[in-house]
This record gives sequence, structure tokens and C-alpha cells, in this order.
Amino acid sequence: MTEPRTHTLDVPGCVLHYDVREAEGTTQPILLLIGSPMGAAGFAALARHFRDRTVVTYDPRGSDRSTRTDGATESTPDLHADDLHRLIDAVGGGPVDIFASSGGAVNGLALVARHPEQVRTLVAHEPPAAQVLPDRERALAAVAGIRRTYDREGFGPAMARFIAVTSHQGEFPADFADRPVPSPAEFGLPTEDDGTRGDVLFEQNLITCTHYQPDFEALRAAPTRIVLGAGVESEGQLTYRASVEIAERLGTKPVIFPGGHGGFLDDTYGMPGDPDNFAVTLREVLAG
Repeated sequence: MTEPRTHTLDVPGCVLHYDVREAEGTTQPILLLIGSPMGAAGFAALARHFRDRTVVTYDPRGSDRSTRTDGATESTPDLHADDLHRLIDAVGGGPVDIFASSGGAVNGLALVARHPEQVRTLVAHEPPAAQVLPDRERALAAVAGIRRTYDREGFGPAMARFIAVTSHQGEFPADFADRPVPSPAEFGLPTEDDGTRGDVLFEQNLITCTHYQPDFEALRAAPTRIVLGAGVESEGQLTYRASVEIAERLGTKPVIFPGGHGGFLDDTYGMPGDPDNFAVTLREVLAG
């Protein structure tokens, strides 16, 4: 595998940056490693475990190097799916294999619903698809509370509430959205509002991602092999429960991966997972 080479791709309203780690002589499909809003840098540790394959990573629109030119403040899963469709065309057209994490998993499901011919296997790891949960109204209200906190109080309090929502075990109680915001200081977050807005998570992706309703009819009809993944340490949390629900509606069961929501991460982000064993499980899943 070569060192990553960076390329750009003009798409409507954005210039995407993506990296290609090329494996010479391989006969396997390209492997895309995608997240949202996490960009390419978050998948460096996982990519190193697939030196026998050409690996493509990218920064979703609005994240890291992928600068928006449209002035818009939200990105929908369908818009991300269109970006991915164009990215796959740019690297050869597919069909590709995709490992998609978090919001990237939601975007991957949107891509397969619209362009199934481009994807051989989609491994959708812990999509935050609150819309599919049996307690969807309470879950969506809890997410909306994060956005309100961000608008009123800024990044630190919003991230504290985000942590409380994403780490909550089980169904959300009716009063969850009205509970006090945890102290940002408890998580080492800023307590003062510096007045800035435009955060790629809170302003551009949070609501559209969590409120997205997968097109299950299209997904069931797709030739793509769709595998839902869930982290063993995430059991009971929103993203784990969403993986279980989506898998059930597709007539499958989720594959349990090592670690939690970020089980593929090394210690770069201060929340190390178990990338070595995570890669072993992913390789087994991709092999079918």
C-alpha cells in the first residue's frame, strides 16, 4: 500500500478532499472508510490494517478540508449520498466495499438506497438513526434538546448534553429532553460561550442525520450486502439500538465489533478503541 495521496473533487456546493492508499496488484474492490462528521484522519489506524486493498478515505462536506461553497448550514444524508456517488465515480465507479461509521453509516444507507449498483458490501456501524427506535419521539426530542442548547449556550454545554444523550442506556424517559444540562467542566469542555456557531456536527448534521428515515423497501431490494455493526461496549445506547432495529427490518442480525462507538480509533482522539481487533472482525465480515 502506498502512502495516502490527496485529491480534490468538485461537487455541487463543495470541494471534497479525499485520500487514496493504493495497493498494487490487488483484485479486491476498493474499500471506502467513511464517517460523518468525522473525516479521513479518523480512519488512519484502521486503514493500516488493509494494506492488501486500495483504501479511500474522505472528509465529508463541511468537515476538515472539504470546504463548502454553497453557504448552506445543513447537510442531509441524501446530499452526502450524492457526494459519495460522485466520489465512487471519481475513483473508478465501483462496486466498492464500504465501512461506514456513525453518521457515515446513515449516509451509506442513503447511498445504497439510491445507487445500489455502486456498493458490493456496506458495513454500517452504529448509525445514530433515532427515527427507527421504538421510543423515536422521545429520542428525537432529546436530540432536538442538544441543538437548542447549542443555539442558546454554545459548543461546551451542547457537547455535554450530546454526551449525556449518546451514552444513555435504554429507552429515553419522557422528561429526558427537559433535564438540566450536565456541567461541561465535568468533561473538560469549555463553559463559556465564545459566540461562534457553524459547528459541523451541531449545525450541519445533527438533526438531519438522526431524523433520517431509511428507505427499507429500496434497501431490501438492493443487490448490496448490508451488514449492521454494533460495538460490544455500546450495548443499550442509541446507536447500538438503532443497529439492532435496522438489522431486524432488513431480516438480519447485527455483527458485534470490539470496543464501542469508536472501536476502530487509536489514541489520536483521546478515546482509544481497539483498532487491531476491530480490523480482524471487519476483515471477516468483508470476506462474507
